[in-house]
Amino acid sequence: MDAAGAGVTGPAAYRMVASGPSALLLEVADAAAALSLAEHLREEVDATDVVPGACTVLVDGAEPSAVAGAVERWDPTADPDHGPLVEVPVVYDGADLAAVADVWGCTVREVVERHTSLELVSAFCGFAPGFAYLSGVPDEWSVPRLESPRPRVPAGSVALAGTWSAVYPTASPGGWRLLGRTDVALWDTRRTPPALLAPGTRVAFREVRP
Repeated sequence: MDAAGAGVTGPAAYRMVASGPSALLLEVADAAAALSLAEHLREEVDATDVVPGACTVLVDGAEPSAVAGAVERWDPTADPDHGPLVEVPVVYDGADLAAVADVWGCTVREVVERHTSLELVSAFCGFAPGFAYLSGVPDEWSVPRLESPRPRVPAGSVALAGTWSAVYPTASPGGWRLLGRTDVALWDTRRTPPALLAPGTRVAFREVRP
């Protein structure tokens, strides 16, 4: 199967292709469109799973005709109905605070104030279980990744890369800019869902003292 939204342009444009024996992959413009479409499809179709990505939505176990019909009813300009707000306590003592301040042309204190002023949204999860890509960092605050990734970033590290923010759920290599750390468990298989910051969750970082 290879279908596209005929005559559709802008954020509502999409391409639908088969993916494996029972899934469909919908390609859209960006992460915001993917999250919007995923939330819409969860309400509209009977599917085993709906998983947003950076510019895709994977729909498993649903009838292709039902998915295509639901996409035609999708309005990407509608106000999203995101999930609950999760506040993440952070000790801001990261190794890259000064580097981020240089990129932003401000003080380290202002980096903390800017980061804690944002309400972000988990657009999708990837890289590692519980690693949520949090959208909402303004374009003008984009920061480059490290030229060479660190071989080990501690679990709980709060970081920035490009216009994304994230928290490393486990220790792993990583090239994001480290702002601080949190003790919050990002991934717990005893929890439903296991990911604390599942797609659609609103996220605010709050400064705490060590």
